[in-house]
Amino acid sequence: MKRERAYVEARRNQILEIMKENPKVMVDELAERFQVSLITVRRDLQYLEDCNLLVRFHGGAENVLSPEAAEQNEINLYRRLIAQYAATLVEDGDSLFINTSRNALQMLEYVKKKNVTVITNNGKALRMDYNAGISIILTGGEIRYPKEALMGDFAIRNVQQVFPKKAFIGCSGFSPLSGMTTEIAGEVKINELMIQNAKDVYVLADHTKIGKNSSFTSSPIEGIGHLITDEKAPETVLDEIRDAGVKVYQVRKGDFQA
Repeated sequence: MKRERAYVEARRNQILEIMKENPKVMVDELAERFQVSLITVRRDLQYLEDCNLLVRFHGGAENVLSPEAAEQNEINLYRRLIAQYAATLVEDGDSLFINTSRNALQMLEYVKKKNVTVITNNGKALRMDYNAGISIILTGGEIRYPKEALMGDFAIRNVQQVFPKKAFIGCSGFSPLSGMTTEIAGEVKINELMIQNAKDVYVLADHTKIGKNSSFTSSPIEGIGHLITDEKAPETVLDEIRDAGVKVYQVRKGDFQA
């Protein structure tokens, strides 16, 4: 069953690759190319349309986005799935750190548990829609735009006094060499404290960030317990990350669909 699912996913990903070069594809041509039935191809195209990756028409499908826009649309899909998976790890009564990552903050849209306390230096939390069971505590500090990040000594002092059950941390890069990295030097100390003070640490990073090294290290890889990424992350790099003791979770297209 697992093997069959992997085959289906591989075929659907190949369809997307074909459409980067040829924005319009026909059902009969795809059926012949992959040696499958017309019904199977129609099912593949319906699934990809449901994921907002293409638009179907009679006899085929087309990509109405530029290749760059289509790629970004796919990345956004994976980030949403990563956020949804992260939300499943939250339990009633949990206390959480969430840093300035947009992807980490997005998980609050999907948390349905009760008596959850979130401590964050992400000013965008003020405009989030979240379940009534969640309480938000802002660290305070100096607001840095455009991320609306709360930084500086005031934020650092407050974070130093908090020891939550879990931390959900986004990043600019995650690799065996540099661990978790960010492009903004002012975020490093707060990220470090969140990682050190939390009982369990989860890094959220889509495939574009795996194996990448940004400017400043927030934590060596040994300080991270869990990585949540997606099916397109390079397996060779993930194997090295696993060898370093990090537990890896990979989301796939179709996860969490009704």
